[in-house]
Order: sequence, then structure tokens, then C-alpha cells
Amino acid sequence: MATAQVRVLFILLAVSLAEDVKLNYKPASKPVRLFTEEELQRYNGREEGQPIYMAVKGVVFDVSRGKEFYGKDAPYNALVGKDSSRAVAKMSLNPADLTSDTTGLTEEQLESLDSIFEGTYKAKYPIVGYTAERLLKEDGSPNTDFKPEDQAHFQIKDEF
Repeated sequence: MATAQVRVLFILLAVSLAEDVKLNYKPASKPVRLFTEEELQRYNGREEGQPIYMAVKGVVFDVSRGKEFYGKDAPYNALVGKDSSRAVAKMSLNPADLTSDTTGLTEEQLESLDSIFEGTYKAKYPIVGYTAERLLKEDGSPNTDFKPEDQAHFQIKDEF
């Protein structure tokens, strides 16, 4: 009889905790979306009233809050409206580095990219989407060969 009471108590406790978890869950205020290169270019900080978006490692962030850094004529405006992973890794504003291509970067540069991705962009700016290049082939079909876990410096928390 005591075992049955313990089970009932355990079930009531579990249901009670599940209710608390449901109450504490807060869904995202906006759904994330997939951005083509052309769509992302529209959010380059040059149009007043338009959000400012920047991608790093295929993740698109709304950096509008940092308008003094990323807005029109701001020091880092060259980084917005595109995936600037290479430039972030190299801490460069060279037009040749304003790309998502991280091929040939040193281990130190890749570690810098990860650090800035986590410590700056994920910590300060909301994620609004992902780049299509990350998930799709050039013809728009799904890239079934893309395996996030196979990417250099992939961390599952990058995805969520």
C-alpha cells in the first residue's frame, strides 16, 4: 500500500512540474526564416526604418540595435546585408573577405570566429533566420549532403 501511495505522489509531482514547465515556456516572438543572398542584401542598413541584418556562420542576426556600428555610414556597415563570416574571423573589412567562405582560415581565425559568434552576436542580437546557402543547393533544392555536425567548429547550440 505504501508503494502505491509513493507512486501516486510521484505521478502528482511529475504532473505538477510539467504544468510549471508549460507555464514557463516562452515561444519565440517571430519565426525564423530562410534568406537568399538577394533577400539579405535588402537589410544593409542604408534605408531608414528598415531592419539591419547580418549573417555569421549562416545564422542571420538583427543587428539594428547596434545601428551606430552597422547603420548607414557606420564603421562596420560593410559587414551587413550578407554573411560576413570570413571578415569576422579575420577582423577585416577588406571587400575580398566579405563572404561566408571560411576555406583556408587558420585555426586561430576559426577560434576567433567562434568566440565572436558566441560572445557578441548570439549574446547581443536576436536570430531572425538562416542563409539559404547553408541549407540549399544553387538550384534551390535541399542540400542533403549538408550535415551541421560535419562542419568545422560546429556546436549543436549554434542551431538553437
